[in-house]
Amino acid sequence: MIAKTRIVMLLVGSLVLAGTYALLFNTSCRARGAEPMNPPPVGSAVVAGSAPSGSAAARAAPAAPGSAPGTDRVVPVATATVVKRDVPIIHEGLGTVTSLATITVRTIVDGTLTDVLYKEGQDVKKGDLLAVVDTRPFAIQQRTAEAALQRDEAQLADARLNLERYETLRKGNLIAQQQLDDQRALVGQLEGTTRGDHAQIDNAKLQLDFAHIRSPVDGVTGVRLVDQGNIVHAADTTGIVIVTKLDPITVIFTLPQDDLPAVQAALAKGKPEVVAYARDGVQKLGEGELLVVDNQVNAATATIRLRAVMPNPHRALWPNAFVKARVRVATVTGALVVPGSAVQRGPNGTFAYVVSADQVATPKPVVLELIQGDVAVISSGLNEGEIVVTDGQNQLRPGSRVSAHAATPATPATPATPAAPKATP
Repeated sequence: MIAKTRIVMLLVGSLVLAGTYALLFNTSCRARGAEPMNPPPVGSAVVAGSAPSGSAAARAAPAAPGSAPGTDRVVPVATATVVKRDVPIIHEGLGTVTSLATITVRTIVDGTLTDVLYKEGQDVKKGDLLAVVDTRPFAIQQRTAEAALQRDEAQLADARLNLERYETLRKGNLIAQQQLDDQRALVGQLEGTTRGDHAQIDNAKLQLDFAHIRSPVDGVTGVRLVDQGNIVHAADTTGIVIVTKLDPITVIFTLPQDDLPAVQAALAKGKPEVVAYARDGVQKLGEGELLVVDNQVNAATATIRLRAVMPNPHRALWPNAFVKARVRVATVTGALVVPGSAVQRGPNGTFAYVVSADQVATPKPVVLELIQGDVAVISSGLNEGEIVVTDGQNQLRPGSRVSAHAATPATPATPATPAAPKATP
């Protein structure tokens, strides 16, 4: 029984050794580029020092010098041409569209809203009549004040005539001086009364004007807040309607505080251009100029607020909408430009693969000045007209042969965020 067990263990060990030998042999063949041999039949004996068969020997023979696999392999890559052009330096931030004037139109007088003369969403000009509060109480006040003025003016005229008579009589010493002084005081009192009557009339006219509610600015009316027939009060907080000025309009956006020196330098030279885009960063909504930089940095977010003003004749910018604002702070003239994906990072710094005329890729160290969006500005290391690899660098080695796509000039796209060079694996 023990002998049988030993025989079984020996057979199993032989099979394991044979399988291990076949695996190692095939791995060695693949490393040399030779065709792997079929594994030996299970249970076949392997004689040490014996030569393999003719076909096996041919398969196991080492490759000729210079014929190592991968040396002549052509790597397909995408390329672009190094061009010289002006590159705008743009900083981008998220912002909100804000109106220059958003006014809740309220009544100044109390009364019944007798007329609503605007339509929702209507364009209005400054001074256009929007609504009317019942004017009858104020018209009555005006007529009452006018009647009081007429009465007091008649009394004043009579007092002045009596004053002239008293002055004549006093010259003849026919009346006492006190009587003359009393008459003069009465005339002065009636003159003050008439001036008060004029003020009452002016106040009544003012109340009548306040009863006619007008637009304070050019703009667009919003949704109606109060319907005709309601009683409105000067203390109401809801108002009659909201009028919003849409043209021109402003955009308030934020930038990192690190961008502040560049923005201030641009402001010192003039009004930097600001362009507003939709949230996708593609659809252009408007352009204008930087109006003001806030006077303090937000300590919680390390950002600074800026406001730009833009014409808005087509109303592409709408109040409270979120936008991407891009401010141009400078322009690099005559810069060497390549796509940002052409610049790689290695142990020795940044470099780019340059494709020669015989379609051989060679890495060249480059000095990167800045990356603006998907465009890289090169300070040195490349020359105008050279062709650089923009895709497929991970398969390249120095001296690799490539199959380059048609070279296209690098065109600076409008940036979304500053891009960092891609790292070489």
